[in-house]
Amino acid sequence: MCRKLTYLVLVVVVLGSVTNAADVHWSNAGGDKLWNNPANWDSNKVPGAGDNVFVDVPAAKAPNGPIIRDGIDAKINGLSCEVSGEPTMTMTGGTLDIGDYIWWGDGAGSHGTFNMSGGTITVGSEFELGWGGGTGTWIMTGGTITCGELIIPTGTGEAGQLYLNGGTVNIGSSGLRMTDVGLIDVGDGTLVLDGDLTEVINGFIDAGQIIFYGGGGLPSLDYNVRNPGKTTVTARSTGKAYNPTPADSAYHEDTWASLGWSPAESAASHDVYFGENYNNVNDGAGETFVGNQLATFMVVGFPGFTYPDGLIPGTTYYWRIDEIEGDGTIRKGDIWSFRVPPKTAYNPNPPDGAESVDPDAVLEWTVGYGAKLHTIYFGDNFDDVNNASGGLPQGATTYSPGTLELAKTYYWRVDEFDAVATYKGDVWSFTTQGAVGSPKPANGAVDVTQTPVLTWAPGFGASHEVYFGADAASLELKSSGNLGSESYEPGQLEWDTTYYWRIDEANSANADSPWTGPLWSFTTANFLVVDDFESYNNLNEEEPGSNRIYLAWIDGFDNPATNGSVVGYPNPPFAEQANVHSGNQSMPLAYDNAVGKSEATSVLTYPRDWTEKGVNTLTVWYAGAVGNAAETMYVVLNNSAVVTNDNPDAALIESWTQWDIDLQLFADQGVNLANVNTITLGFGNRSNPVAGGAGMVFFDDIRLYIQEPEVP
Repeated sequence: MCRKLTYLVLVVVVLGSVTNAADVHWSNAGGDKLWNNPANWDSNKVPGAGDNVFVDVPAAKAPNGPIIRDGIDAKINGLSCEVSGEPTMTMTGGTLDIGDYIWWGDGAGSHGTFNMSGGTITVGSEFELGWGGGTGTWIMTGGTITCGELIIPTGTGEAGQLYLNGGTVNIGSSGLRMTDVGLIDVGDGTLVLDGDLTEVINGFIDAGQIIFYGGGGLPSLDYNVRNPGKTTVTARSTGKAYNPTPADSAYHEDTWASLGWSPAESAASHDVYFGENYNNVNDGAGETFVGNQLATFMVVGFPGFTYPDGLIPGTTYYWRIDEIEGDGTIRKGDIWSFRVPPKTAYNPNPPDGAESVDPDAVLEWTVGYGAKLHTIYFGDNFDDVNNASGGLPQGATTYSPGTLELAKTYYWRVDEFDAVATYKGDVWSFTTQGAVGSPKPANGAVDVTQTPVLTWAPGFGASHEVYFGADAASLELKSSGNLGSESYEPGQLEWDTTYYWRIDEANSANADSPWTGPLWSFTTANFLVVDDFESYNNLNEEEPGSNRIYLAWIDGFDNPATNGSVVGYPNPPFAEQANVHSGNQSMPLAYDNAVGKSEATSVLTYPRDWTEKGVNTLTVWYAGAVGNAAETMYVVLNNSAVVTNDNPDAALIESWTQWDIDLQLFADQGVNLANVNTITLGFGNRSNPVAGGAGMVFFDDIRLYIQEPEVP
C-alpha cells in the first residue's frame, strides 16, 4: 500500500491545513443505522466535507452498516473499509458527494459489501473495489455513480466485483482498469465511459472479466451512438435461462435440492430436463423431460417430486431449461450440473499430485457426506497406504504428519465412517519441496506431440540428471546439467506411446542430497500436432526459453496497412487461458479487415512432412463470437494454396467448432505435402482484398489425422 499511504498522507496534510479534516469511524451507537444521526459516529458528529470516513467491523457488520436514504445529503472527502471482516453499507436514495476517493475493501481480510438501490454518488477521483488483500463488492439495482476512474481491484486487491443489476455507472477520462481478479456483471444497468474505449471493453469481455446477465447474456456496446463522445455498455438477453441455483458445477451438500434460475425476458414458460446422464439431458432422451411449467424453480430428491427417493451421494446431476416463447419458439438452454458429495473424503489439501509442498504441511480434506469419524493412513509407499487397515479413527478433519523429508513423495488416504459403514478413500500423493516440479508436458498428459521439449522447475539441486524411457522400471540416463538448464529434447518419439521420465538432483551443500525425483509420464498422440498452443509463455523476449505466441505467429502488428491481424493480448498472459478447446491455452486472433484482410503465419519446424504415416486430414478448432463481423475464414499452406471455410458465418460461432480439411485440396493447388514450411490462418478474401469488419476468434488444436476424425 506504499503508493496509497503516501497519497493518503499528502491528502491529510493538505486538507488538514485548510479544513481541519478528520478520520471519522462508524459506531452504530445511535441504533437507527442512519448516516445523518450524529450518535452513529465515533466523533458524535456527522462527517463533513474533507472528512475521511471508515466503515468497519464490528460496528458495520451486517446488518448494522450505515444507511443513506431519501432526504440525506452527505459530503465527505473519502470512503473506505479496511478492518478484517465483512462490513456493509446501504444506499436507497439521497446523495453522497465524495471529494476524492472510494476505497472499498481496503486492507487484508476486509470484504466489504455495498448495496445500492437508489440515490446519487459523485466521486472526485478514484472508485476502487479491493485493495491491499481486501475484497470490494458493489451491488447496484438502481441509482447513479459518477467517478473519475474505476479500478477493480488494484494490483494488491484480492478481488473486486461490480454487479450492475440496475442503475448507471459513469466513468470519467481516467477510464476503467481491472486486474484478472476483477469482475463486472452487467444486468439491467448501464456502464458509460468517456471516450472511445470499445477496444478496452472488448478485451475485458474476451477475458471473461465483463459478463452479462451472469453469463447468460450478450454485450451491447457502442461508441458515440447512445451517448455522444462516450462508450456505452449494456446487456441483451440471449433468450436463454441463466443464473442457475445451485451454481453450475457446484457441490450441493444434501440429498435434495431446490433448483432455480433466472428466466429470459421473452419466456412464457419453461421446459425442464433433469437426469444423471449428460447426453440424455442434452438430447431430451429417456425420462429426462420433467415437464413444462410457469415457475422458475423445481424441487428434486424429495418425496412427491422428481427423484422421490433422494439424490445419491457421489453422483453428478445434469439439468437444462428450455425457454418457450409466446409464439411457441423454443430457446434451448445450456446444460448445468451439480454434484452431491460422495461418502468418501474429497478435495484433498495439498491437492493430489501437488509438488513443492512445505515439509511441515498440515493435511486437510473435505468430509464425505454424513461422515462422523475419519481414519488417516500415511506413508511413502503407495501399496502400504492403499492396503492399510485398522487405523485409529479421529474426529478432526486435519492431520499433521510432522516434519517430512525434502524432495520425497508421500501417500495418504482418509477413510470415512458415518455411524453405519466405513467408506475407503482414494490414495492421494504429494511431493515435498526440493524435487523438480511443474513438468511440461504435465504428468499424465495425453495427445502430446511426438517431438516434445521436456521442461521443469528447478528444486534445491545445483545439478540434475534426466532419466527417460518407455519402460518405467528401467529408465535410462539421457542427460545431465547444472542449474539453469532445465530442459531436455528426447528427439522424435513413437505415436500413441507412453513415456516416463524423472529428474534427480544433487547439491553438495545439503546433507539430504542427492534427491530422487518423482516419476512423471505422458502419452504421445495418435495424430500429428501442428500446434496445440501449450508451449507459449510470457517470459521477456531476452530471457532464455522465451516463447511468446505473437513471435511464433507473425501477424500484422508491424504491417497494419495491409494486414489487420493481431495475435495475443497486449499484456501477459499473451495467450488465451480461459476459452480453450483442450489443454491450458488457445490463440486469440483479432482481425480488422478495414485494410482488406487479416492473417497470421507460423513457420513450421515439425511436422513438415504432411504425408507421415499417411495423414490426410488437417483439423483446426476455432471459436468466435456473435458480435464478430462475418468475414471468410481461410487456411494457407506455403503462402500459396488457400482453402476457405464453407460456412461464411464461421467467425460468429461461439462454441468450439471442428473444421476438417482434406489435404488433397492443398495438393491440387501445387503444395508438396512432404515439405510444408508455413501455415497461415486468416480472414477476408486473400486474392482480392475488400474492406470489411472486425472481430476476434480463438484457435486451438491444429492437428493432422490419418483419417477424418470423429467429432468427440
